Amino acid sequence: MLSDIEIAQKAPIQRIAELARERLGIASEHLEPYGHYKAKIHLDYLNSLQDRPDGKLVLVTAISPTPAGEGKTTTTVGLGDALNRVLKAAGKKAMICLREPSLGPVFGLKGGAAGGGFSQVVPMEDINLHFTGDFSAIALAHNLLSALIDNHVHHGNELGIDVRRLTWKRVVDMNDRALRQITVGLGGAANGYPREDGFDIVVASEIMAIFCLATSLGDLKERIGNIVIGTTASGKPIRARDLHAHGAMAALLRDALAPNLVQTLEHTPAFIHGGPFANIAHGCNSVLATRSALKLADYVVTEAGFGADLGAEKFIDIKCRKANLRPSAVVIVATLRALKYHGGMEVAEVAREDLAALERGMVNLERHVENVRERYGLPCVVALNHRTHDTAAEVDLLLSRLAARGTKAILARHWAQGGAGAAELANEVVRLCDQPSKMRFVYEDDASLWDKMKAIATRVYGAADIHADSKIRSQIERLQSDGYGRYPVCVAKTQYSFSTDAKLRGAPSDHIVNVREVRLAAGAQFVVMICGDVMTMPGLPRSPAAHSIDIDDNGRIVGLF
Repeated sequence: MLSDIEIAQKAPIQRIAELARERLGIASEHLEPYGHYKAKIHLDYLNSLQDRPDGKLVLVTAISPTPAGEGKTTTTVGLGDALNRVLKAAGKKAMICLREPSLGPVFGLKGGAAGGGFSQVVPMEDINLHFTGDFSAIALAHNLLSALIDNHVHHGNELGIDVRRLTWKRVVDMNDRALRQITVGLGGAANGYPREDGFDIVVASEIMAIFCLATSLGDLKERIGNIVIGTTASGKPIRARDLHAHGAMAALLRDALAPNLVQTLEHTPAFIHGGPFANIAHGCNSVLATRSALKLADYVVTEAGFGADLGAEKFIDIKCRKANLRPSAVVIVATLRALKYHGGMEVAEVAREDLAALERGMVNLERHVENVRERYGLPCVVALNHRTHDTAAEVDLLLSRLAARGTKAILARHWAQGGAGAAELANEVVRLCDQPSKMRFVYEDDASLWDKMKAIATRVYGAADIHADSKIRSQIERLQSDGYGRYPVCVAKTQYSFSTDAKLRGAPSDHIVNVREVRLAAGAQFVVMICGDVMTMPGLPRSPAAHSIDIDDNGRIVGLF
């Protein structure tokens, strides 16, 4: 059996200028090629499309995953290819919008994020590694602000920044636990003032969130200027524009802001742009890419990170709210192995048939379906992402139980068969997109920050209540009184459970969600509520994926997945 990277390397790839012209009607002068098979689309061309009608937006989300992931990206790719197959006779077309992979997971536990099997985006190696340099630009812009902060303090601190109250860390696109807490400024007066600092991973940077929510270069620069990096001793906020940093930071991001165009193995056009983590940030690709795709295609398939409690909630309550987007249908990806995991089996055992564990674990899927329908008000279908060890008895049990509860579920074989294996799913998605949809938010804009957090916890996570110590409550109340109460809430928590405890599988209820930290993202225009033990700088596992990645004497990369 061929590995993902071997399948990708053997596949014929269409030159990107030809694909853009033939599939999307984009002339070569509107492209900024990065080699033969990837390119950026000029922003001025994308701006010229604004009078075109929008296509239909399809959101792909998932159940609470196992540590290995459940194939959400693979399903997004397979569905995009399948839609182009079933829409061809009608003269309509589809494209997909994905996030860029972070090197943390690529070299860590999960591997890449280019799909898998015969449902991949290519060139797979480029996408999973440096791609077009967007993440490097985001890291540079973030760390430029870090350097300007310390430089300002070193040269007299005219703004009166209280170094004890600095909230702006540094970033690197790698899982590196040794950088979570560090000390800077050692070595004497010439090196500045010693203070505690730390690193987050790039995908947790507020710059990444701003990058993915910005609608133009001007909007990007304005948002960057609004970043609050800390306060004075009296509590006055200090912003990036106070340090005259936002212009240079936006300049570093100028080229990166243009969406990246690549293709699937079946030559479906794909925008891959931006990549905030969904268990830390809002977990969606860029607004610019999604809006542009809706002008270029009749159907656009996009994904939200992790389960429907995290990624889909943030997609709706943050991205859709701010960008005025409205999905027409939702696909919830499930695997039998994940459902058995939620039914009590360990990861090492989930390949074995166990109908009892499967039945116990279905409560997780059922709650996600309920949330999508009842909380978000959207029509949905369950895509059972077929795996080679799935048994007929398990498949029949899942499909029959969901059918009895009025939920349509479809067995999809896109990993093994590409778009042909998701044709039934594509037809159902087209049908759902023609149904009435009344998307709604989990909370209203004018609710308090505390009530917004409580609404997410009780209505989506199944919690009984939320809790925070007096210090955190005071910080939330201060943000509310300072005018930030109108912002959405972005919850940072484990992706493996509806609760904040990764070990609580299935669909736990009546738990308490503890808010242990709150961060203001004034540029991104949301307030981050950090719950449980989730970290903004992950660590590598005992046997990281990096151990398997190599390059031969001819420059051919192996071991990526």
